[in-house]
Amino acid sequence: MVLTLDKVPVGVKVKVVSVLGGYGIVNRLMQMGLTPGTIVEVVNNMGPIIVRVRGVTIALGRGMARKVIVERT
Repeated sequence: MVLTLDKVPVGVKVKVVSVLGGYGIVNRLMQMGLTPGTIVEVVNNMGPIIVRVRGVTIALGRGMARKVIVERT
């Protein structure tokens, strides 16, 4: 099942399928570690989306989280 990162419940691990948007947004998200194939765990989804990526916790605004297409692992 494919969905956007902002729709993932807390505690669920997902795999990044793709990142949508212009060069700047895609580049920024990939610099944060959100590259296709990466496993991401949602820590909090109230307000900014807080995720754990490769052992690092990062916060994303909902607009940016909507650009990240994921699937359940």
